Amino acid sequence: MKYNVQEHLHYAGIPTWNHAPLTQEVKGADIVVMGVPFDSGVTFRPGARFGPRAIREQSLIACCFKYPWEYRLSDRARIVDYGDVGHWVGAKATSFMVEDSYQHAKKIIDAGCKLMTLGGDHTIPYGPVRAAREKYGALALLHFDSHQDSTRSEENPDGTRNLSHANFAYDLQEEGCIDPSRSAQVFIRTEFTECGYNLIPSMDALDMTPRELAEKIKGIVGSMPVYLTFDIDALDPSAAPGTGTPVIGGPSSDFVRKVLLGLRGINVVAADMVEVLPDMDSSNITAIAGAAITQDIMYLLHESNR
Repeated sequence: MKYNVQEHLHYAGIPTWNHAPLTQEVKGADIVVMGVPFDSGVTFRPGARFGPRAIREQSLIACCFKYPWEYRLSDRARIVDYGDVGHWVGAKATSFMVEDSYQHAKKIIDAGCKLMTLGGDHTIPYGPVRAAREKYGALALLHFDSHQDSTRSEENPDGTRNLSHANFAYDLQEEGCIDPSRSAQVFIRTEFTECGYNLIPSMDALDMTPRELAEKIKGIVGSMPVYLTFDIDALDPSAAPGTGTPVIGGPSSDFVRKVLLGLRGINVVAADMVEVLPDMDSSNITAIAGAAITQDIMYLLHESNR
C-alpha cells in the first residue's frame, strides 16, 4: 500500500469526522455522522455541548488506523459528516433540539443510512430513537453508562415534559420505542431503577471476561434492531475524566473495546456517543477515547448492513 503523508497531517484542515466530506446530501452514504451540541439537560457539570467538536478533532488521530479491526472502515464504507443540528438557546432549547434532531435523523435513516450521533448530553437520544423506531419497529436499547437514566420525566403544567439526561431510558420504553426485556444497561454503578431492563452492574460485568460479557449481551438483544447509546462515563474516570458526572469503578477503554469487538453480528441500526466534556478533560484523553470507541461502534453499524 502506498503511504500518503497528507493523510497523517492531523493538525491541518477543517476537522470533520476523520476527514469525511461535510454534506447534508446523504444519498448513497453508508454511515452518517451527525453532531448535536446540546447540554441543557445536564444535572451536574455543563460543557458537553463542545463534545461533538472535540470528538471530531480527536478522530483525525484516533481513527486513521484500523487496529483492532481487520480492515479500515473508510475503505469499505462511505461515511459523510452531516454537521451539527439541534442547537438553540433559551427556554425552548430542549424541545427544539428533540424535534430538530428527530427530523434530521428521520431524513438520514429513511434514506437507508446508518446514523452515528455525537453529543451533547444524554438527553439527545429522544429524536434519533423515535426516528429509528418508525423505520425498524420497536428497538433493543444497548446502553453503556454508569447511570441508568431511567427516571420518568416530570410533566409541566402545559402538558409538555421536563426532559433531562436522566430520563430518556424510561420515557422511550414507556412510549413503546424500546422493548426493555430485550435491552441491556451495562456498567451501571449508581442507583438501580426497576423499569424492565436487563441490568448488568459494573462489578458483575467486570467479573466477566469481555468475551463473556459480549455473549451475555448478544443473548439479550438477539436479532432485534439495536440502538446503541454510549455515555463516556461508562468508562472509569481514570480513562475518561472529561465528563459531567464521573463515577469510579468502571472499565478501562481496552475492556470496552474488546466487548464491542465481541458484539459483531448484532443488528445495530443507529447509535450515539454522549457526555464528552472537553473543559474537564486532561490531555484530550476523554475525547480520544470517545473518538476511538465511536469508530468501533461504526464498525458494528457497517457490519450489520452486510
